[in-house]
Amino acid sequence: MAVTIKSEHEIALMRESCKRLAVVHDEIGKMIRPGISTWELDKKAYELIKELGGTPNFLHLYGYPATICASVNEVVVHGIPSKEKILKEGDIVGIDMGLIYKGYHSDAARTHGVGEISEEDRKLIEVTKKSFFEGIRFARAGCHLYEISAAIQKYAESFGYGVVRDMVGHGIGTKLHEDPEVPNYKRMGSGKGILLRPGMTLAVEPMINQGTWRIRILDDEWTAVTEDGKKSAHYENTLVITEGEPEILTLYRDGREV
Repeated sequence: MAVTIKSEHEIALMRESCKRLAVVHDEIGKMIRPGISTWELDKKAYELIKELGGTPNFLHLYGYPATICASVNEVVVHGIPSKEKILKEGDIVGIDMGLIYKGYHSDAARTHGVGEISEEDRKLIEVTKKSFFEGIRFARAGCHLYEISAAIQKYAESFGYGVVRDMVGHGIGTKLHEDPEVPNYKRMGSGKGILLRPGMTLAVEPMINQGTWRIRILDDEWTAVTEDGKKSAHYENTLVITEGEPEILTLYRDGREV
């Protein structure tokens, strides 16, 4: 495992990449409403990323055909945008995307309600988001990686939710996916994980299901859905490890969440 420590110059570039991504997420979030297609969201995300001087990093990565992943209801991750996929009242949709700016990647995900959603679905979205913040209490120098993982799992499972095992967070920098893997659950027999050091940059991304943690991949070889058909939520930020609180790079500078 080769975990990179970023210099102050590199972290500054990642801040710029992530700041731009936060703007795009904010704009796409404002567009989400009943009647809009996920293809329209994807098209707008592409245009905004280019306008901001970035390059979509999901597009063509490993053959992926779009700028964003738009994962509706039981889709956990990697939902491919489509003109035929029209959002409707009561849906929830996870938007996952990233960009490259001056050679450095950013990555973040948000789950949105479409119109009026049920209290059950609202709670899923909130717990998923809160599990991220529970986890990153341990995202600081001197802690170990799997302390993040264990905290996410403990919080989410306390509500009876399933924590996805097959998809994980990751290091990030000049590549979208770098070492280390950042699981959202404590892998049995895996020890405490690596010691966290200042300058490590991570994408931490809980994927939480209303029912079982088990998933399956559809025939398009991308779309991951819950095995039991229940809904799933996704929340992700890119962050940098410091001596104290982690710096969350994909939030606006005033700390407002998008």
